[in-house]
Amino acid sequence: MSVEAGVGPQPAGAAPPGTPDAAGPDARGIGLVPAPVLMLIGMVSTQLGAAFAKQMFGTVGPAVMTVLRLGFAAVALLLWWRPSLRLERRTALTVAGLGVTIAGMNMCFYLAMARLPVGVALTIGMSGPLMVAALSSRRGRDRMWTLLAGAGIALLGWQGGATGLAGLLISAGCAVFWGAYVPLSARVGAQLPGGGGLALAMLFGTVCALPFGLTEGGSVLGHPWALAFGFGVAMLSSLVPYTCEMETLRRVSALVFGVLLSLEPAIGALVALIVLGETLSAGQVLGLASVVTASIGVIRGTRATT
Repeated sequence: MSVEAGVGPQPAGAAPPGTPDAAGPDARGIGLVPAPVLMLIGMVSTQLGAAFAKQMFGTVGPAVMTVLRLGFAAVALLLWWRPSLRLERRTALTVAGLGVTIAGMNMCFYLAMARLPVGVALTIGMSGPLMVAALSSRRGRDRMWTLLAGAGIALLGWQGGATGLAGLLISAGCAVFWGAYVPLSARVGAQLPGGGGLALAMLFGTVCALPFGLTEGGSVLGHPWALAFGFGVAMLSSLVPYTCEMETLRRVSALVFGVLLSLEPAIGALVALIVLGETLSAGQVLGLASVVTASIGVIRGTRATT
């Protein structure tokens, strides 16, 4: 899951971009790779970034990691797009709103990961865009998908004890922020074409997250090893998946893209199992499958009516 917000309309639950594409597919040889394989590479890269970040939470906390990831992504975007800082008041407010959403989404995701398995935190977070898409539809079938997703979240979220409850509530906060990013990113994309709006929003999001990072462990932000690790996580979670997703979107419909992306919670759980040794109970696996199924159902239903 590219946890930064992207610009422009995207499929429900879409992973947002982080850094712009520098060359055409032929120049990079990426055009020879089948689109589903590209999506798989991008999703695995995103989840590897999340798993590696979680491994370091003992020394680089979730808030510090949020600042590092957003900061490096912001620098990359600003250097590439070089957006103007002169914005109309309405546009500036929209960009600021998107920046707050980006910061909240990343912060909640990492805080939830510290308390829950990666696959659980990711699946609950992705339910935000799913709910937005389903509730905005007038089809009764889509409302039924929300019930299935809700049942799946109930199976996923309860770990027992204060830690599990806190993780569930924080993941729900991530879902709210992720759901809000859908209309905000579309609005920023309409007001500021290209990646300039995202660059400014990412910068504002970094500023919003910075006080939390300084409070949690400000001294770590100056360590070269922490900066190098944060840069690596940002590239795994932003550059690689963005490149793969943008190339995939050139070749497949938004419907196919959304269905492929709906598999990311399962990929996240598998990567976490391999890298972190995290296992899910039978009930949690059933819950994950329920949310993935509901996401695919909503995407197919909403695309069929547009």
